[in-house]
Amino acid sequence: MDSILVIIAISLTIASVINIILTKFSISHIIGYIITGTVVSTLFDFNGSKNLHSLDLIGEFGIVFLMFTIGLEMSFSKLDKMKKLIFYNGFVQMAFSALIIFIIALYAFTLDAVSSLVIALSFSLSSTAIVLPYLKKSKDIVTPYGERSVAILVFQDLAVIPILLLMSFLSNNELSLTDVLLKTLLYASGIIIFMFTIGKKIIAWLLHFSSKARMEELFLSSVFTIVLGASLFAHEMGFTYSLGAFIAGMIIAETKFHIKVESDISSYKDLLLGAFFFSIGTKINIEYFISHLHWVLGILVLVMMIKAIIIYMLMRKQLNKSDSIKSAVALCQVGEFSFAIFALAMNQDIIADELGSFLILITVLSMILTPFMVNNIYKIASVFVVEYFEADNIATVKTTNHTIVCGFAVLGRIVAKELSKREAKFLIISDNLQHVLLARKRGYDAYFGHLDKLPVLESLNVDQTSSIIITVNTLKNKQIICESVLDYYPDANLVVKVNTIEEKAALADINIRSFVHAQQETAELLVKQSIVEF
Repeated sequence: MDSILVIIAISLTIASVINIILTKFSISHIIGYIITGTVVSTLFDFNGSKNLHSLDLIGEFGIVFLMFTIGLEMSFSKLDKMKKLIFYNGFVQMAFSALIIFIIALYAFTLDAVSSLVIALSFSLSSTAIVLPYLKKSKDIVTPYGERSVAILVFQDLAVIPILLLMSFLSNNELSLTDVLLKTLLYASGIIIFMFTIGKKIIAWLLHFSSKARMEELFLSSVFTIVLGASLFAHEMGFTYSLGAFIAGMIIAETKFHIKVESDISSYKDLLLGAFFFSIGTKINIEYFISHLHWVLGILVLVMMIKAIIIYMLMRKQLNKSDSIKSAVALCQVGEFSFAIFALAMNQDIIADELGSFLILITVLSMILTPFMVNNIYKIASVFVVEYFEADNIATVKTTNHTIVCGFAVLGRIVAKELSKREAKFLIISDNLQHVLLARKRGYDAYFGHLDKLPVLESLNVDQTSSIIITVNTLKNKQIICESVLDYYPDANLVVKVNTIEEKAALADINIRSFVHAQQETAELLVKQSIVEF
């Protein structure tokens, strides 16, 4: 017991230190857990140990909770709304990627058909755990490339379930193909029918009464009961734990509790995922990795090139060149579910341990490189084409004697509409990417960036403007923007909307040409209209 506590303490210490360092370089914490597993494995000689079943089981439930949270986001209404993007793009990407990788593995590397199939399906998957958080954090999730990347990731996540079921089929040598398919179909139908009838009522009852009790720990324990219960039920029926968790997530997605459930279990999911990636790290032999690095790197580059080309060609029919390149860069890596597939295939003797270890090394290296790629996705895309979706990266405009509208919320939209009616030359700058996309959709020249940044001031020819209209809401933003504009161009004709007299007083020391008091102007118009009516 003491030795286990020592190992746990050392593991947590190493993981914390490594992840603090990696965070400074914007590298995913997943890499920190994998490195920690490798370091601890080397220190305590875990490599080749058969006594890590408990750790593997805990780690597997990291994937279970990940599939549960994915299920929470997969409501039927969402699937119906995005069905074309999800099922067409996702199927084409996975089918062509898997087909080409299968042919190469089978004929170029002379592997057997089963191993080639496992490799092809695993390598066709991308990393939801790394790409999706980046898209959310950067707000790229609302861009055309982000929307389609998420759709493909959703299809891949859905495809994991039948792939894991296929592993169970490939490991069963006693039954014929027909028998296995019939058994799988029968049992899968039974699980789905039970979960969406009786199971749905049980889940709704548990969540309803636990929320009524107003005890956070009771609600959380109910969620854990649902996840573990659904997972164990699916496992007893001969399927993976993940299938039950995914279906439970889809059921809860249709209820009013899905947001609370997702937020409550997020930290536990991350901890269990950490255990999963830690267990993967324990399987890495450093000496083997170094001695085979050239093969690992070469095959990884080949796989990423194949996927990137397929994704680019698929996206090019729907998007411009820049978005197609970004989609290819975002999704060309090998994803975390490959770990689960390789681990399951090795445990069930579908592929040899040595081959499985080699494939895990390829996946590990892919996961290490992926954060660097997605964090620099705009720089990579800019090598091939100039674009406007990167904040503050704006090509110099050729317009002069124009008006700049800062902000495109409700007021900014009205201002733009009025300027457009008067056929005035104007452009829009906003730090909200959704607003920029909306403005461009309406036919306006809109740019994504911050007007207080020098490169943006230069690119928008602020020193050649006729006026600059500030429609942003917060006082702090108004102060920063106005001061930056006047530092760059002291003669700027600033027109600023203020909400109160106090706000106008706070801006009095700045050389602002015109103030428009929103409340006062509205009051004057109301009085004017009432007098006209009278």
